[in-house]
Formats: sequence, C-alpha cells, structure tokens
Amino acid sequence: MFEPRFVLATLALIALSLSASMAQDRNVILETLDFLRRGQEDVELENYDNLIQMEGEYDFIVVGAGTAGCTLAARLSENPKWKVLLLEAGGPERLIMDVPIVAHFLQLGEMNWKYRTQPSDKACLAMNNNRCNWPRGKVMGGSSVLNYMMYTRGNRRDYDRWEQLGNEGWGFDDVLPYFKKYEGSSVPDADPDMVGRTGPVKISYVNWRSDIATAFVEAAQQDGLKYRDYNGHIQTGVAYLHTTTRNSTRWSSNRSYLYPLKGKRTNLHVKKNALVTKVLIDPDTKTAYGVLVNTDGHEHKILARREVVVSAGAINTPQLLMLSGVGPAKHLKEFGIKPLVDLAVGFNLQDHTAPAVTFTTNATSLHFEDFAQPNWLNRFNRQEGPYGSPGGCEAIAFWDLDHPNEEDGWPDIELFLVGGSMTSNPAISRGFGLKKNIYDNMFAEIEERNLNAFMIFPMILRPKSRGRIMLKSTDPFKYPLIYSNYFTHPYDVDISVRGLLKAISLMNQEGFKKINAKMWDRRVPACMKNNEFASYGYWECYVRHFTFTIYHYSGTTKMGPKSDRAAVVDPRLRVYGIKNLRVADASIMPEIMSGHPNGPVFMIAEKAADMIKQDHGFKQ
Repeated sequence: MFEPRFVLATLALIALSLSASMAQDRNVILETLDFLRRGQEDVELENYDNLIQMEGEYDFIVVGAGTAGCTLAARLSENPKWKVLLLEAGGPERLIMDVPIVAHFLQLGEMNWKYRTQPSDKACLAMNNNRCNWPRGKVMGGSSVLNYMMYTRGNRRDYDRWEQLGNEGWGFDDVLPYFKKYEGSSVPDADPDMVGRTGPVKISYVNWRSDIATAFVEAAQQDGLKYRDYNGHIQTGVAYLHTTTRNSTRWSSNRSYLYPLKGKRTNLHVKKNALVTKVLIDPDTKTAYGVLVNTDGHEHKILARREVVVSAGAINTPQLLMLSGVGPAKHLKEFGIKPLVDLAVGFNLQDHTAPAVTFTTNATSLHFEDFAQPNWLNRFNRQEGPYGSPGGCEAIAFWDLDHPNEEDGWPDIELFLVGGSMTSNPAISRGFGLKKNIYDNMFAEIEERNLNAFMIFPMILRPKSRGRIMLKSTDPFKYPLIYSNYFTHPYDVDISVRGLLKAISLMNQEGFKKINAKMWDRRVPACMKNNEFASYGYWECYVRHFTFTIYHYSGTTKMGPKSDRAAVVDPRLRVYGIKNLRVADASIMPEIMSGHPNGPVFMIAEKAADMIKQDHGFKQ
C-alpha cells in the first residue's frame, strides 16, 4: 500500500524531472520548476485553520513559526491555562517539501524571503551584481523547511565560550539536556550518553549512500581523522551525515512540534500569512503589550497579557525590533522612529561561507533527470535511491587546521560532500545567483560532456568578520539592507583558502584515487590576471568569487551581560530596557557555533520555553 504523501510528492518530483529532460530551453525548465514548486497543484500537510478569528488578547504572542517559533508555541501551550498565538508571515508546508533531494529547488519558490546582500568588492564576486542570495524560510517551519537537513550541534567549547562571555546558564553542561530533550535520534552509533532518543525532532542517517560518499569517508580517515559521532564527545572526525529526516522524509520544526497537536490544543492558535509589522510598546512604562499584524488584507491589533516573544530570525527579528523603536538611536532617528531604548540591534551579523570546489570522477554522481525511472513508484515506497538524500549532501568532516595534532580539537573548518555539481540541476546555480558568464566558463563543459562530478564545500566555522542589518525604510514590507561584510577580517580569507586546499589534498588519498577523482581545473579569468593558477593568490581570489553562504545568519540581537554594550538581550533572552519582550532564535548567538545552527536553534527555543515558564511560575 503506497503512502499518499509519498505518491503525490514523487509525482511532483517526476514532473520536475521530465520537464527538465524534455525541455530544450533552460528558461523553460526554470519556469516549469517555479510553477510546480509554488505547490499550486499540491495540498497542505497541516490542517490548522488559516481563517481562524484571532482573539484580541493572548497570554503569549510568538512572532515567526520557524525552527524556534514552532518549538516555543508547542512548549508554552503545554500549560492549558495559557493562550498562545503563533504568527507566521508565510504559508503552509507542501508535500513536495517533504522530499529531501529537492532541497535545491525550494529556494526558488514563494516559501523563500529571497533576501540579497548589498554589493561587495571583497566577496560574492561570481554572483549577479556582486550580491549573494540569502535564502530564508517564509513558511510554516521556517528555514527548517528550506535547509539541507544537516544536523550538527557544534562544539562544546562554543557554549562554554558563551558562558565565559557572561551568559550564565549557557555552558555546554547547561545546554546538553536541552539538545537531548528534543532529539529523537536513530543514529545507531551515536555516543550513548550524549544523544537523545525520544524527542520530537527525528534525526537519522540517510539510507542511500553513493560511492562518492564512501570515497570521501575513506579519504578523510586516510588523512588522519577517525570515523566518529561528531555530535558526541569529540567533534573532530568524519562521518556520514546525520540529518533531520526519518524514513526519507524531511522533519521540520512544524512537523516535529505542531503536527502532533492537531485538534488537541485549543489554547494554541496558529495564523499563517500574517506579517507582524510592529511590536507595541508603551513609551512611558517601556512595556511590550502586543503586536500589529497584517493579514487577510487588514491590520489587526493583538494584545499580549504576559509576553511577546520574537522568533523571526537573524534578519527579520532586528528589522521588527528597529521598526518598533528598539535599536541604535542614531539609526532610528534617521527614519523618524522615536528610540525607546538605544541598543545595538542589527550589529554582530555572522554567517558561515564555503567556496565549493568541483571534482570529476568515474563514479556515478547525481543527475536530476535520472530520478525519472520506470520503477520510480516502487523505489520511492521502499525508500531506495537518492530521494532521502538532503539535496545530495552525504558526508561531513571536521578538522582543526590550527592544531592538527590534537585529536579533540576545536574545529576551524568543516568539509561536506555534495554528490553532484553545479550542473546537476538548474536550481543550484540559479539559487546561488551565479553570473551566466561564470557558469558558462567554469561549469558548462561538465554539462555538455555529461560528466560525473561532485563538490566539496570547505565551510569556515568561526569567522571573525561581522556584518550588519540596517533599515532601508519604515515600510515593514520593504526588505532591510544586509551588509554581510564577508572577508573584512583577513583570518576568514586565510582559513577559507586552507580549507579549500585541504579538500583538494584529499584527492591524493587512496579512497578518492579508487574512483579517479580529479579537481576540475577550469580557471576563473579574473583570478588569472595577477596570479598563477593554483597559487595562494589565485585561491584567495577564488574564495572571494565563490562566496557561497551556507545560510547560517546569526548574532544580530546579541545575548550578553548588562556590561556588554553590544548586548541586546540578557542571558534569559529578555530585551534590555523593555519589559515583557524576549527574543529566541539564532540572532541571540553571541558567537556563531562550529557547525550548522538549525539544531542549536531548537536548543535555544527549548531553553527559552523553560525560562519563560519559570519566570511566570509554571511548574510542570
């Protein structure tokens, strides 16, 4: 018996594949993908009534139904005496979003805010107008619906560092119970005393593994790493990827926390397609008492008896706070906004970048059109093949390049493998926003010759550059200005180049030699003007061109002690100077953690929910 969600999702997948293989014009392919991705022939996965009549007052209003917001709404509504409203600017999850392999395509649809950085002369040089695309989830589940499902906690030192910066209660020993609380891991070789097995967020290995992934894991071990649970006691090592999937299905925050509550929590209201335009704050008492929300073509005023919790992410959260009078006084005055409290909102912006390197091989790599096989229904029902692979990401490794002899190091670079190339499907290069001449010069030949190719992304883990989110307008529907400031600190360039060289050096290991893996050595013309190919200067130029974001925006409402002039929220996530207003999402990170932050954001939300309950006297 076939599961309907698998059948319908796979039908959409096959339609995508067939349209790609049959169409002659690349634009036709992309238009077809856009149409299908919007889910216009799809059905919702959730049955929350989007036409609910919002009440005029709630105990708690949670802004943003992303990774943190869904978690918070579920946990706060555990108290049946509290009424909770969860507001989301986007729409529902769709069936096609269930299928991990189509992660690339989701960035092109309406479930993405489609942010772009401001032009730069130091980074994003291979992208249109020197601007990097910054995808963010505008959908129930937020970016846990758009991301590549790569599950990492980071390093224990990341959280001990947060505590050292004055954030009491955020050391690793303090946060570990919250990781274990939400984890529902089926990874069989996870360190048993470090993993959660019964939580709502399902974590697993992917059933399918390519020969390329096997080669990567073998080569990393031959280079000196051990195969280990990188979410366990020691992070430095290599492993097949832990993913937020179960049975070849994406496990978003929406699916994890809200699906089980359908029809069971009358005290939890969820409103989709509802953009919060302002947090209402009494200017005399400096107390948050509600929000203005635009939905159904009308503006509504909703009051909060206890708290407003902003979980809109590292871009939307600072924008909303500034529009509400919370932020840098000078900047707010420039837009005629009366500052209620002068805080460093929007500063401390951080992200992980990775300049992908392409390699050819005689092993079979991912080609999107190959998914349309005659036996596709049977294969998908048995969860065979690459359908459960998160956008083709298969394996991951962590190195401490500055301390190569320390087994238990604090990694500064992560390499992760994608079993396809920029040519594997049209969504990849379009999602990154590559200039056409760059694509044609660097990658078109792979497509023309139908070569098997894969990519390794060397991701910088602890960047020192800091960017900023700034208002562009007082209109909440206009996007803020995003200054990534990538590579403004020389360390970030150097560690990126060293990570890239580490990836290339793995081709000398027997694991990759067995599949005849070779670097694809097409030159970036601009980088050849003043440099010899493969020189340090060439690779520095390469890094500045292929500045691929890994979508880990964080830090813009920094958590810190009152003595920290850059802090926006205290260690209990309360906004300084404003009562009844908290922030709980990736924006509170004082320093980005050494890995992919989706898991840590679940942890932040779980811990925030407990702190809120404590502060309001609720005992479970």
